[in-house]
Amino acid sequence: MPLIPYTLAPFIQARPWLSKLFKPLAGWYHGAAGYRQMGLRADDLISEENETVLQALRRLPPKEAYDRIYRIRRATQLSLQQKILPRAEWTKPEEDVPYLSPVLEQLDAELKERAALDTLAPLKKH
Repeated sequence: MPLIPYTLAPFIQARPWLSKLFKPLAGWYHGAAGYRQMGLRADDLISEENETVLQALRRLPPKEAYDRIYRIRRATQLSLQQKILPRAEWTKPEEDVPYLSPVLEQLDAELKERAALDTLAPLKKH
């Protein structure tokens, strides 16, 4: 099962005029969400309660897994102190690249392929 079952992203991205209309809104939303002010990336917000996410986290390179844990712990500490990072330490939009989403998509494709292969029925010759 996909993480986000319904999305308008492909519809919007297929239409350049609509993409131009939503781009400032998307930028505003990312700024208003506040996770970048805590030094987090968008993929850091993916909950670890799903078995697929846990498998994806196990597939991350050790450096990326360590960086994720560090960012989450630092954000938790800042939240407890009710503070945000200095502006120079905020996550910049060009640094906010997906690192977990591609692994999740790969796992989802593998699970779909496995399910398709498990439901194959043998052909009977007459």
